[in-house]
Amino acid sequence: MAPGKREKSANPVLALGAVEVRDRLASGALRAVEYAQACLDLIAVREPEIQAWAWLDSDHVLAQAAALDARRLSGAPIGPLHGVPVALKDVIDTAKIPTENGTPIDAGRVPDKDAVIVAKLKAAGAIIMGKTVTTELAFMHPSKTRNPHNSAHTPGGSSAGSAAAVAAGMVPLAVGTQTGGSVIRPAAFCGITGFKPTFGAIPRTGILPQSPSLDTVGVFARTVEDAALLAEILFGYDPQDSATEPAPTPRLLSVAGSNPPVTPTLAFVRVPGFDDADAQTHLAMAELVEVLGEYCFEAPLPAVFNEAADIRARINAAEMAKCYYSLERRGRDKMSPELTRMMDKGKDILARDYIAALDWRELYNAALNEILDRCDAIITPATLGPAPEGLTTTGNPVFNGLWTLCGTPAVTIPVFWAENGMPMGVQLIGRRGDDARLLRTARWLADHITSLGDKGETA
Repeated sequence: MAPGKREKSANPVLALGAVEVRDRLASGALRAVEYAQACLDLIAVREPEIQAWAWLDSDHVLAQAAALDARRLSGAPIGPLHGVPVALKDVIDTAKIPTENGTPIDAGRVPDKDAVIVAKLKAAGAIIMGKTVTTELAFMHPSKTRNPHNSAHTPGGSSAGSAAAVAAGMVPLAVGTQTGGSVIRPAAFCGITGFKPTFGAIPRTGILPQSPSLDTVGVFARTVEDAALLAEILFGYDPQDSATEPAPTPRLLSVAGSNPPVTPTLAFVRVPGFDDADAQTHLAMAELVEVLGEYCFEAPLPAVFNEAADIRARINAAEMAKCYYSLERRGRDKMSPELTRMMDKGKDILARDYIAALDWRELYNAALNEILDRCDAIITPATLGPAPEGLTTTGNPVFNGLWTLCGTPAVTIPVFWAENGMPMGVQLIGRRGDDARLLRTARWLADHITSLGDKGETA
């Protein structure tokens, strides 16, 4: 199944990747106001159908852009994301800008302080484009957002608006969160790159906590290098977030854009639930493994991995019951049945079982490391198939939750297209802390498959 062709935007600047946009803005070849206005013009056309935004103020966007243009003209230092618009999932606090967490319980909530990552973006010179739609409290109840490739299909969740906004070309970069599959799944459904880094790589202070043992900040972009550009800005230590550690920030962008010293070797893993995948997913993965030839081998997972989905759900439910307790007290009647069922399940979990579930992460990673010792990355489908038709579900995260539980970095790239014209992604997983190498391998694979498509071959 060869890569599909992406629809071209009417304004040529919107076809540029985020790295090229950054370079043009820094050199003055492109003004921040000019680029921001192009984004706003496209939003005006596509937003009524896609509904990706929870909060957007054009005047605020253009005021930021004008200030950044003035700063560059003054000769003052500019940041590494100077003038590049970034969208934020509406569970990320933004000072003086609504953050309503996708629930009527928090309607009208306006934080007085930025989340740590928002402060990082502002310091880097990014334009805070607006807040994108999240599912209710970043869980499973579908949002209003629709898939840009076909509005009759789901964009996935919970980072629905972030994925859809990037896929539609409304913004070059966006930030989301993943506790199960909320970055990888919508990115795959919407045909873009989604990157969930190593657990704890990006600080979460000022972001709605759902399950602190699982919650991970991730990014959306059109290409792997663009994702690396944004993620590198967000990585870092935060003393307020115990999941982070004081360590040098990896050079994600330069490594992602470099050539691997040798042709990468990949391990194809049939994750639990693989037999339930769409026939097109089975075919696509078989074709990919065949094309990779000697550079891909199949690696079985021990039977204990069949319990991983239940273990992750146990941790998620128990911690959600605690983290959302105050919200439940203020408005349980405003919560969806999906959410209240999960919270009620969490309340019934014994402390013994919850603590035991936390122990599985190290056991699973020990088994995964035996595979990763023999390859550059593991490959699996990103989803069961293309985005389901209808808006009553956000899709099944069965192929994503394992990597969230293990805290390993994962990235999806849009390399296949289904018979109905919807995109499908392949997911690559690396060793914890080896995010840069994973991104380089993903970029290599994306380029390799693109070259096959240009030659008319299948992959």
